[in-house]
Amino acid sequence: MASCFRPLLTVSRPMKFSGGVIHQLLLWEVHHNRPSDEMRFILGTHEVRFSKVEFCLITGLWFRVVPDMSRYVIMDNGQHHRYFGGKGEISSVELRDVLRCGEFQQAYDSVMLCLIYMLNWILMGLDEGVKIPVWQLLLVDDLDAFDAFLWGAHMYSHSIYSFKHAFDGQRE
Repeated sequence: MASCFRPLLTVSRPMKFSGGVIHQLLLWEVHHNRPSDEMRFILGTHEVRFSKVEFCLITGLWFRVVPDMSRYVIMDNGQHHRYFGGKGEISSVELRDVLRCGEFQQAYDSVMLCLIYMLNWILMGLDEGVKIPVWQLLLVDDLDAFDAFLWGAHMYSHSIYSFKHAFDGQRE
């Protein structure tokens, strides 16, 4: 007998992000005494959790302890110096201007800068007003280190913080 139900993985239309769904989920958060780096929600009659395990299953990103980024030393004439004068954090506008200009001093500079752009505004979904931390610009100078970095742990920490503080400033 043929089933009238299709498996979820064969959905024929693309899924789209819905901020409204995330907002509604956050409204049903359960405050608990469990680990502070996980969240629990009420969905119908079930209590569900969002922890490192679920994050890894959803994203497929590696997860271990985030390494100490203070040990990275500024490379002489690295990305940070060549395109941004070695100043502190940079804005998305500054990075976008360099990418749009299309004039790169060394091979792979465009790739390295695109990695930073994709990391912040595609993978992490940051608002364009958020500044790019200097450690990312230093890390991208070493593509092997950038590739080996545990982005899952970094993004999970950022996500949990963002979710837990989503309503800060709205509770006046």
